[in-house]
Amino acid sequence: FTLVEVLVALLVLSIGMLGIAALYLDSLRASRAALYRTQAVALASDIADRIRSNRNPIDAYDCGGECAAGTGGNAVAILDINAWLGNVERELPGGVGSVTFTAGTANMPNVYDVAVTWNEVGYDDPLTYTLQVEI
Repeated sequence: FTLVEVLVALLVLSIGMLGIAALYLDSLRASRAALYRTQAVALASDIADRIRSNRNPIDAYDCGGECAAGTGGNAVAILDINAWLGNVERELPGGVGSVTFTAGTANMPNVYDVAVTWNEVGYDDPLTYTLQVEI
């Protein structure tokens, strides 16, 4: 009977260890997802700060949606866009950045839409973080 009790205890302990391993894997996945999302927010905020500090001309950072190397309205904007795109590609898996400008009207301010898109494990479609900058 003692041998049966030891085997049952070993079985219960094994199931518990498998549960702990599963929880550990889930926490690693959640941590990685949180890291990517935090990086996306930081990257969008970075280009938003650059847009706010370089307003001449007002549409200097307009890439027409898909940003590419060398786009922008002045030398500072071109350097900022190129540095930002490099950071997006480097820090996020499959990272793509885009900036779109919409001119304001009498009742509405000028608006930049900044989007950071990346691929994340467990999702079929890429995830996108969007930030609107009113200037």
